[in-house]
Amino acid sequence: MSGALKSRLASWDAAVIVVTAVVLVIASVAVENFGTGRNFTFLLLDLLPIALVALPMTFVIVTGEIDLSVASTLGLTSAVMGSLWDSGLTIDSIMPLCVVLGAVLGAVNGFFVTVLKLPSLAVTIGTLALYRGLAFVVLGDSAVADFPRAYTSWVTGTLGGVPNVLIPLVLLAVIFGLVLHATPAGRAVFAAGGGELAARFAGIRTGRLKFWLYVTSGAVAGLAGVVWTLRYSSARADNGFGLELAVVAAVLLGGVSIFGGKGTLPGVLAGVVLLATLQNVLRLRDVSNEALNIVTGVLLIISVLLPNIVSSARAAIRRRRGRSSRIPDPVLAVSE
Repeated sequence: MSGALKSRLASWDAAVIVVTAVVLVIASVAVENFGTGRNFTFLLLDLLPIALVALPMTFVIVTGEIDLSVASTLGLTSAVMGSLWDSGLTIDSIMPLCVVLGAVLGAVNGFFVTVLKLPSLAVTIGTLALYRGLAFVVLGDSAVADFPRAYTSWVTGTLGGVPNVLIPLVLLAVIFGLVLHATPAGRAVFAAGGGELAARFAGIRTGRLKFWLYVTSGAVAGLAGVVWTLRYSSARADNGFGLELAVVAAVLLGGVSIFGGKGTLPGVLAGVVLLATLQNVLRLRDVSNEALNIVTGVLLIISVLLPNIVSSARAAIRRRRGRSSRIPDPVLAVSE
């Protein structure tokens, strides 16, 4: 483990992990039905699409960019999946096509951001609306729900109480984590977010790097669309609506700086679990979806404000200590 990763895990990331563990323990004791095996299965299934999309989103935000179109990409791939299945294609050929479609949609974002040099916030807000609109063009308000039972049962099935789909998620998380924290590519991601001009002088092709990160983000969002569709056995144009806010909130809550250059994947995964746990608790308490959106919004604001407040406070303390260390000791001054 690198020294940078160790230092990050010793700060905000570690705090999020501890808070997540405490919330899980309190919820298991205080909230009725939370600690049951059935509810934990639903909790893991609910956090799966957030965790999937959060993996590449972490890379994108560490570079100082953002992708708000991921939920619409999920919805469009779900709609295309339903349309292709309705037209007679086999599910085995449809699923890779959906991942490829997601990669193409991500490449569109990457082109606008890296080639045309447009702000990623503006671009992905635009494609958020565009991709969702295309989803309704493809499928309209209807739904396709007769997917093969073997596939839907596997996605919703469990192995020893653990959802089957959690296994590939863990493998992907390990791969993304190793790439981000233990490879030159990961160091390039941090360098691009820490200072793009300096990264270019260091020989890093930041434009190409960001382009492929958007392609990866789109491809994983397409995969999440496949998983979402099979989990609910329903392809709809509005699948995943609003998911982008939960993903961004989880990533920032996990310690990734919105300004880029900082963050760890373990912290992000803890943020995903914390957000999913809070949402699960509120659902068990019969809280409305509107209130869930409010909670997500509040966590998003906190995850942006609090780390910056803590960072500013630490910087102020360091400056104060630096000034005090430069003040000469009056006793020594007199003796001299």
